Amino acid sequence: MLAKYVRPMLSSGVGAIVRWLHGIGVTPNMVSFAGFALTIGAAALLATGNLRIGGGLLWVAAMFDMVDGALARLGQGESKFGAFLDSTLDRYSESITFLGLAIHYANAGDAQSHLLLIFFTLVGSWGVSYTRARAEGLEIECKVGILQRPERLVLLIAGLILGLTLPVLWILAVMTNVTAAQRIHEVYVRTSTRPGNENAGD
Repeated sequence: MLAKYVRPMLSSGVGAIVRWLHGIGVTPNMVSFAGFALTIGAAALLATGNLRIGGGLLWVAAMFDMVDGALARLGQGESKFGAFLDSTLDRYSESITFLGLAIHYANAGDAQSHLLLIFFTLVGSWGVSYTRARAEGLEIECKVGILQRPERLVLLIAGLILGLTLPVLWILAVMTNVTAAQRIHEVYVRTSTRPGNENAGD
């Protein structure tokens, strides 16, 4: 939802960077790995309690996530493996980010609520990702949901920078799971009219 409106506004600002990177031979996969490396650095900052600086670095990493797609389109280098790699690194990036936060709160003491919210947020975010992937395996496009990855990332970054981590974690913990439920319902509705539907395992 958020990406639909925010990406066009930011695309003009990153256009010159994308063209320069393309000109010097940088590939989309290189940018994806660079963004992942920045995310690891941000997670390390979060683990040591530098939440605002870590949030700022996460914002920079998010910009890399925009650049790799634009670079692939510019060079007509979009590929199935590139899309697969980007999605896989997104899952690792999100998990590593919350691991950094969990380490911080585990060391802070008296932060059980933060740790539980981080756990439920991760469960929800994995559920959002899995439901889409499983739906696509059934040849069903499933991108519905109120809190997809761009929204989750913007909320987390804002919470870290503004010092509102706890209320943001509450929103993430609840709404990621609501989003997963929305996707389950969407697939149910779209498959209930198909003949011969049967349950299948993972």
